[in-house]
Amino acid sequence: MKIKIEKETIVFNLIGYTIITILSVVCLLPFLLIVIGSFTSENEIIAEGFKLLPDKLTFEAYRSVFSDAGQITKAYQVTVLLTLTGTTIGLFLTSMAGYVLSRKDFRSRNSISFFIYFTTLFSGGLIPWYIMMVKYLNMKDSYLALLVPALLSAWNIILMKNFMKSIPDSISESAKIDGAGDFTIYRKLILPLSTPGLATIGLFMALGYWNDWFNANLFITSDQKYPLQFLLYRILASAAVLKTNVAGNLSPDFTPPTETLKMAVAVVVTGPVIFLYPFVQKFFVKGLTIGAVKG
Repeated sequence: MKIKIEKETIVFNLIGYTIITILSVVCLLPFLLIVIGSFTSENEIIAEGFKLLPDKLTFEAYRSVFSDAGQITKAYQVTVLLTLTGTTIGLFLTSMAGYVLSRKDFRSRNSISFFIYFTTLFSGGLIPWYIMMVKYLNMKDSYLALLVPALLSAWNIILMKNFMKSIPDSISESAKIDGAGDFTIYRKLILPLSTPGLATIGLFMALGYWNDWFNANLFITSDQKYPLQFLLYRILASAAVLKTNVAGNLSPDFTPPTETLKMAVAVVVTGPVIFLYPFVQKFFVKGLTIGAVKG
């Protein structure tokens, strides 16, 4: 009987791993097509479409993207700095809000939680928000216009609050008995125990800052303040490609690729994020699951 159970387990695991492997390859295939397509000749893509084994490798698309290397480098610096600064400050504010709202001795936690949730149902609209940012907060063509709007999110606060509610109250009570204050409890006890939740929300926030181009489109007018996504968006705009700095630095006899340029831009944008994800993957599922189901 034991041998039979072991055989069934082996067969089940074999089938499961086979299915997961097939699904992984299917999910990986589009990204492989993007990477290989970025090294494929424009004429070959137009004539034969995308394929995994191109007849000839070329770097024309990457030459177009990096023809103005200084501007690309500056855009990378802006995006990386915004991502690191915004994620760090945002995690600090979000974790403090989640800790306060998870405290059972805070009488107004339900009322404040309702007002935070209410903002997910209604908004003031784009025009009032733009007027407030430009006229009253004076954030036109400022890095603050890229940093401040994404610092706090109602969804992230609720997720962090629910995650911190799963931490036993006895930990905070025993620390209070030893004379620890609220901020000491938050900094030395709650934050270390909230690593999965912080990693999950941090990934959300980092991706939000990294992929943001809309705020730059609304508020940024100086070329040197463009984040990476907005700069590449301008490069990809079909009607404005020849007006960008990238096209201006190309030879007059050279026609910038279009399809391969899209693939190269996708690789440039997603590359750093792909390398970041494995470091937070082990916290991602646990943090998201606990934060979602604990009420």
